[in-house]
Amino acid sequence: MMKALLLLVIRLYWALVPEDKRRTCIFRISCSRQVYQETKTKGLRRGLAALKYRYQNCRSGYHVFEHPVYGDQRLRLPNGQLLSSHQIAQRFSNHIA
Repeated sequence: MMKALLLLVIRLYWALVPEDKRRTCIFRISCSRQVYQETKTKGLRRGLAALKYRYQNCRSGYHVFEHPVYGDQRLRLPNGQLLSSHQIAQRFSNHIA
């Protein structure tokens, strides 16, 4: 029941909030899509864990930089985790902070 409710809330968000009015995500897969996929395929507990993780890390406090050895872009999340270029949003291409 709660799984269905979470999925419904996300679908309502997609239906009611135009894409151009949504907050821009730092991840390659948007936060709502990630939480939806996790919930649908792996269950409510994993969906809620994904929601918590994204809520805590998809906000200010991140840092985009060029890796000094590999030369690719990396993103450091507020929790200290490093993401590689294939995990971060494409809008960060050629944007080194």
